[in-house]
Amino acid sequence: MIICIPTMTNEGKTAPVHEHFGSAPYYTLCDTETGKMEAIANSDHGHAHGMCQPLSLFADRHIDAVLSGGMGARAVQKLNQGGIRAYRANSGTVEKVLEQFAAGQLDEITADNACAHHQGCH
Repeated sequence: MIICIPTMTNEGKTAPVHEHFGSAPYYTLCDTETGKMEAIANSDHGHAHGMCQPLSLFADRHIDAVLSGGMGARAVQKLNQGGIRAYRANSGTVEKVLEQFAAGQLDEITADNACAHHQGCH
């Protein structure tokens, strides 16, 4: 399974999770089968509200899930249309939220409980 986690840095397992999907400086991709991690810089993290296109950064990869502090309803809809589910990971490091996800401790983000603003949702 390939999991995408918006992060504040590109430091792999120790990278802090960013509070919002579209405005994260990096996306850390984690392969749960191999343990391999890759950080991708988000060149569009300063976009106008509702105008983010982060999926284009990893369109050539098969992402199964996103673990994020929050995201807007439109982002959730775009992910879901691509077969990607999103889960709320409020804080911590990549390593910590991967452990929480594996233990089934993260709630799914849906259009009904998505962010209604461009800040983190806690």
